Amino acid sequence: MTAKSIQYSLCKMILLYLLISNEALACGPGRGPGKRRGPRKRTPLVFKQHIPNVSENTVGASGNYEGKITKVDPGFKDLVKNMNPSIIFRDEENNDEDRMMSKRCKDKLNSLAIAVMNEWPGVKLRVTEAWDTEGHHAPTSLHYEGRAVDITTSDRERSRYGMLARLAVEAGFDWVYYESRSHIHCSVRSDSVAASNYGGCFPMNGQVTVQGKGTVQLSQLKVGDEVLALNSQGKLVYSEVIAFLDIKNDTSGHFYVLETENGHKVHLTGKHLIYTSETNRTSFVLDSASSRFEAIYADHTQIGDYLMTTSGESGVRASAVRSVKVVTRQGMVAPLTKAGTIVVDGVVVSCYAFINSEYLAHASFSILRGMRDFYNYLPFVSWSDTAMSSYSIDGMHWYAKLLFKIAPYFMGRDLLYMND
Repeated sequence: MTAKSIQYSLCKMILLYLLISNEALACGPGRGPGKRRGPRKRTPLVFKQHIPNVSENTVGASGNYEGKITKVDPGFKDLVKNMNPSIIFRDEENNDEDRMMSKRCKDKLNSLAIAVMNEWPGVKLRVTEAWDTEGHHAPTSLHYEGRAVDITTSDRERSRYGMLARLAVEAGFDWVYYESRSHIHCSVRSDSVAASNYGGCFPMNGQVTVQGKGTVQLSQLKVGDEVLALNSQGKLVYSEVIAFLDIKNDTSGHFYVLETENGHKVHLTGKHLIYTSETNRTSFVLDSASSRFEAIYADHTQIGDYLMTTSGESGVRASAVRSVKVVTRQGMVAPLTKAGTIVVDGVVVSCYAFINSEYLAHASFSILRGMRDFYNYLPFVSWSDTAMSSYSIDGMHWYAKLLFKIAPYFMGRDLLYMND
């Protein structure tokens, strides 16, 4: 049997298991198929506000200007034409140049177009400016690379623009700026940089509490260690590390730094899930609709949101976010516990990333947890010594890599962020 046929068989097994296993869909810290809280309240951006709160050409936003692209440059072949009928292109040059953009910009723009139609039925997204070949912008503008767009709504109702900017943030643009009363400016990282940020979760120097060892850095954590986590009843427990979904020692990455009012500061990648609430709650039961804590992407966290924090084993307290920053660190690590949660730097976070549904993410790894339980019954075999628990040569665990390949076929693009 070839490696390709083995992979195909595994894909079918995983899909079948997820479809028929009620236990898988109901397990773990995330909310099951029952009642869920309503949609997160959106706050429109105000005039001259930009998200993230850093300059556009920094690593925490859309990154450095890489040079103007013209039709005779080699980089022109990497631009794509956006023919989405749900987007109105102003195209004042009448040459379709406003439809040319980077692949990442096209993906985010198409996601935004859907969000606009859902928010305002009958209204479409309108692009007033995209790729610029005539020098109408500042010398280092990302418009010259097809990485920036200026947008409005089709009805040009300016009262919508603050919410349009918020929708652009949620669609995944790397920098969104309420630049003018007449438009919103959005931009993205270059496709090459976006691809290099695939994977990761926490920096290597993040700290966790291990039973019998005390506080250790994530770089010292091992499969089989019992690490402090939160169970679905909101109680602190020690949960076994069953795998590392990703380890990259020599790769630099961008991490969001969320600092709370009570002094905790956690670093994690933008598309890692973290538990937040809009109110100060005392109940931390994760599968209860009344707890009001939900798992969202770290880059969606806002100042004033509440995180679940703890000092050792002393219990869980809600504390408001007082600052959100972006930094670059070398080394990335993503431990997976049986509970699906972990306490890093005193903050309770999920073990999952990229899939915008924690209960689906937890269910997707139920096969790996089942494998670990099976090995418990085998004499003279250590789970930590098996290939099943190990990561591949490039750092990503084989099971996680397999899920990323098949997830788009049954989860949909709205639940999955690839190469973010």
